[in-house]
Amino acid sequence: MAQALGQEVGEVVPVMATNRLPDDGLKGGLLMEGIDAVTRGAGLLSAVTLLFMTLIVVYEVVMRSAFNQPTVWVAEISVYAFVALVFLGLAVGQRESAHIQVEVLIDSVSAPTRRTLELIGAWLGLIFASITGWEMYCFAVSEYVNGTRDWGLLATPQWIPQTPVVIGYLLFCAALLREICMKSAPEAAWRRMALPAVLLAIMLALALMGRTDIQVAGTRMDWATLTIMGGAVLGAFLWNGLRVGLCVLVIIAVLGGLFYLSLSMSLLATGLILVAALMFLLAIGVPVGVTLGMIGLFGLLFMIRTPQLPMLSDRSWTSINSFTLTAVPTFVLMGSLLVQSGVTVKLFDMLVIWFGRTRAGLGHATVGASAVFAAVSGSSLATAATLGRVAAPEMTARGYSNRLTYGLVAAGATLGILIPPSIAMIIYGNTVGAPITVLFVAGIVPGVLLAALFALIVVVWSYVSPSSVPVGDRYPMSEKLGSLVAVLPFLLLIMAVLGSLYFGIATPTEAGAVGAIAALVLCIQQGRMTLPLLYKVLYDTVAVTSFIMLIVVGASIFGWVFDFLRLPRELVGVVTGWDLQPWMVVAMIAVFYLILGMFIESISMMLMTLSVTFPIIVALGLDPIWFGIVLVILVEIGLVTPPVGIVLFILRGMSGVPLRDITIGVLPFVALMLAFIALLYVFPEIVLWLPRQMS
Repeated sequence: MAQALGQEVGEVVPVMATNRLPDDGLKGGLLMEGIDAVTRGAGLLSAVTLLFMTLIVVYEVVMRSAFNQPTVWVAEISVYAFVALVFLGLAVGQRESAHIQVEVLIDSVSAPTRRTLELIGAWLGLIFASITGWEMYCFAVSEYVNGTRDWGLLATPQWIPQTPVVIGYLLFCAALLREICMKSAPEAAWRRMALPAVLLAIMLALALMGRTDIQVAGTRMDWATLTIMGGAVLGAFLWNGLRVGLCVLVIIAVLGGLFYLSLSMSLLATGLILVAALMFLLAIGVPVGVTLGMIGLFGLLFMIRTPQLPMLSDRSWTSINSFTLTAVPTFVLMGSLLVQSGVTVKLFDMLVIWFGRTRAGLGHATVGASAVFAAVSGSSLATAATLGRVAAPEMTARGYSNRLTYGLVAAGATLGILIPPSIAMIIYGNTVGAPITVLFVAGIVPGVLLAALFALIVVVWSYVSPSSVPVGDRYPMSEKLGSLVAVLPFLLLIMAVLGSLYFGIATPTEAGAVGAIAALVLCIQQGRMTLPLLYKVLYDTVAVTSFIMLIVVGASIFGWVFDFLRLPRELVGVVTGWDLQPWMVVAMIAVFYLILGMFIESISMMLMTLSVTFPIIVALGLDPIWFGIVLVILVEIGLVTPPVGIVLFILRGMSGVPLRDITIGVLPFVALMLAFIALLYVFPEIVLWLPRQMS
């Protein structure tokens, strides 16, 4: 019926049966198969680059610490490798559907409507990636012409590391085009042939224009931007029909018109337009990174007196060209390798044996496993996936209720971004300029204390509902000691990561690489690693890293526009003008994050809002390190609150337990975390005491 309706109104015909186009679609599907092959090649190259980057960072640690011969090239080369794997990985993330989107609306509509919304998001993503990629190409060519070199010791010509950025955007465009073609195929042969013709015409037009921005008379747009945007809209009409093409055109026209009208509006009205546009694109399912980038693109084009599109390339390069951010993929890689090694199962078994006889002992073991695994993975999602496979089945098999089991596992997973090392802390520190080592140290006491409070809730639950918590088994001392031997390799890995970090052998950025290599050795020692498995782990890490870093790029573009318009300064002035007590402002910020956390993924939320909330916190005289820990707890809560709580959906998908039961089970822990934030406000020394002692 949907197919017949699509043919009747000249819309798309969904490709439902396979991941390939019909043989007569778009050059017999050869172009799509070619894009698929190139994307897989980019994934392989990105995976090898990730492994290379990890190895050379460990090499630097060894040479500096063991032989007192620090290198002069590792830091620079590792950053360039990171940039390459991030942008080459954008196509990989798109192919694997790894880019984060808000699915509240698209999950509640019919399949044809969802497909239409996804096609609209893909076309908007294609516009953003094409324009940004073109600006990056112009930027890289100008760097080559001018002979620009890096300030580092190697004095690398900048066009060399910038070239993978250009190629990455090109592959990202190809992957978006592949998705569009996989989701739909027009019936008419001339329409199938028209899209390649439009693409070829765009490329020829850009080649003829060269790098010079020639303004379209009487408008704010240059011919290159107009060609790309107009070509994409025309392509949407030709390939997907009237409905999709018209929606893309209307969104572009309305955004452009509103943003242009904001030039004569107050800053408050301008800010509201930005926020409304952001929420609208997120609501219709446009990926978060693309949404931030598109709003930034239109802001650069229409909200500023003189359009500043070259900032697209500047933000793409400078936001990722950071040694600090290289820790993100290495910590993700370490967590994936630990899961692969199987040692996490042995860790949980050891905790069960030691805590088994205590009241709610298995629950305490789950909390302990969450805390320990969080301390080496830095990822709440990895912690949730691991404990959902290991701890939850064991608890339910022994008679624990589903609500307590999955509520505890969900809450325990949130410790992954509080107990250091933490990916969220790395991104926060990199964004606001806070020292990451201090953030790591500041998270230790709150993380351990919160884990202890989780264990206390389990004890209280056992008294309130005794049927939910059975009595544990008793284990002999010989079995307890034997369990310690089984987890000795894991304990050595913890020493490698945390010891290298806290004894100054490795920086926080390098500790992730040390842990990843240690985890790889552990996998080999356990006999659970082969080349195909290693490639899969590396490939998956690239996909995860790409969507995180696309959000970083989009947030950087959006944040530049936000800052240029002086909106943060205006908001600080408004808040301070209210003359509220600091606790009231903190409470308002907490409510703001709790509401956002119901709809938006945690790192996305952090990057989208820091340009607003951080200046307010500083103006109130509150400590940035303290706010970093509080912010991490707030976004933790977002991971376990519906409708977007990602941890809840991970556990729902793994277990089949109704989402309602998981949500009810996690509510006491959410209430505890909110009370814990109030405690941190009253007693900030809980966060700041240990950093001050270590300083």
